[in-house]
Amino acid sequence: MSERTIALVTGANKGIGYEIAAGLGALGWSVGVGARNDQRRKAAVERLRAAGVDAFGVPLDVTDDASVNAAARLIEERAGRLDALVNNSAITGDWPQEPTRVDPATIRTVVETNVIGVIRVTNAMLPMLRRSASPRIVNMSSSVGSLTRQSGTAGEQTTGPVAVAYAPSKTFLNAVTLQYARELSGTNILINAGCPGYVATDLNGFRGVRTPEQGAAIAIKLATLPDDGPNGKFFEDAGVVPW
Repeated sequence: MSERTIALVTGANKGIGYEIAAGLGALGWSVGVGARNDQRRKAAVERLRAAGVDAFGVPLDVTDDASVNAAARLIEERAGRLDALVNNSAITGDWPQEPTRVDPATIRTVVETNVIGVIRVTNAMLPMLRRSASPRIVNMSSSVGSLTRQSGTAGEQTTGPVAVAYAPSKTFLNAVTLQYARELSGTNILINAGCPGYVATDLNGFRGVRTPEQGAAIAIKLATLPDDGPNGKFFEDAGVVPW
């Protein structure tokens, strides 16, 4: 087994995921860069290594069982365990997303990546997480998934446009996070959801107001929680996000 702390970050070839990998690597961790695009994954690993990070590539398509199982075998062979899993991969889906205009196939596609993909990866990695002394799971969510904020007054709403595929996928992910926390209660596994804020990435056409490095901070915090840290909660930099 590796003596280094081992993490896997999905969707780590760019944006927030890349900065999560960089931040954990700066702590001395060995970081698996999960990404489905071979060229972008290799470029990200090379860039991280040039910065002194012990990074390694993990071919990973979260929507594909065979790909996820192969990723689990790779980490098993390389490290024998996993200390932190950051489920960062996500898509927004096609537009329009007003409920009266959306193509139902768009909702299905978004949920397959943003929710089912998280379950698929988490379950594949759980055997290795259970071998860690302090395993952590971080699900990258969004404040758009907060039903409290979505149902607030116009002045209170900071949750973006009407998006019946993307926003509810994050609500669904939050609910899934709670179910894992309930099932794994009594183990040493801590699982939480984190919102990076409105970050400028290609996910939103770089319209965000925060940098990817700023967006990565909450994931790094949740991946490095102490053993008595919170479990089954939803956080942003300012604190707890209401469900």
